[in-house]
Amino acid sequence: MLHHVELWVPDLAGALEPWGWLLGSLGWQPYQDWPGGRSWLHDDVYLVLEQSPALSGSVHDRLAPGLNHLAFTVDGPAEVDRLTAASSSHGWTLLFPDRHPRAGGPTSYAAYLEDAWGFEVELQSAPPTRKSA
Repeated sequence: MLHHVELWVPDLAGALEPWGWLLGSLGWQPYQDWPGGRSWLHDDVYLVLEQSPALSGSVHDRLAPGLNHLAFTVDGPAEVDRLTAASSSHGWTLLFPDRHPRAGGPTSYAAYLEDAWGFEVELQSAPPTRKSA
């Protein structure tokens, strides 16, 4: 089971609006708050935003080795549409607008959003399909 995810951001104050809005909209609850970071909890998993003094860059490169994106399941296509429509007023940019909402393929209904520091999230309208062994 995933325990937590920690994202180092170059501007904690700036990242709190887009991430706080998104996580709150997805049902995550504020969990911890300290001078250099904030976290949100969902079930037994928490997500941390931290502005660490050890940070070596100013923008996340999702195309470099490492984290590409975080994907969240939302409650159907209407919720993908609602969150996508509201996202730009909360600091998110829609990726692949020419293929939205099928950028993940013909059977996928999702939005791919990017924040000002290069972090991408996917809002997927259905949980993963379980494959039988």
